[in-house]
Amino acid sequence: MIGYVTVGTNDLERAASFYDAIAAEMGVGRMMEFDSFIAWGKMGGAPGIAATKPFDGNPATVGNGVMVAFEAADKEQVDKLYEIALAHGGSDEGAPGPRGDDGFYAAYFRDPDGNKLNAFIMSAG
Repeated sequence: MIGYVTVGTNDLERAASFYDAIAAEMGVGRMMEFDSFIAWGKMGGAPGIAATKPFDGNPATVGNGVMVAFEAADKEQVDKLYEIALAHGGSDEGAPGPRGDDGFYAAYFRDPDGNKLNAFIMSAG
């Protein structure tokens, strides 16, 4: 149902560095690129993510309650994505670890513009 998710940025070059590293860990690269917009993913694949300067010319702001979640291959990749995020200008919102008793393992972080992200794995118990 979802084709891609877009987050706003005030510095596309900085956002590109951050999302290039995240995308590389997930085995994809840039699939679309314009002066004010870059999208990562695979054409015809799973939903992708894009960073864009707002079309209206106003500063990008963070949506309260908005979060984009990356489905990882395993717990090790959750940990790795968290490390990559922090190493590329992201900030901590919750270190990797189990959340609840339902097999949900996740890490929470923000990109350099403050957009909230999550890497997770859900297993059966």
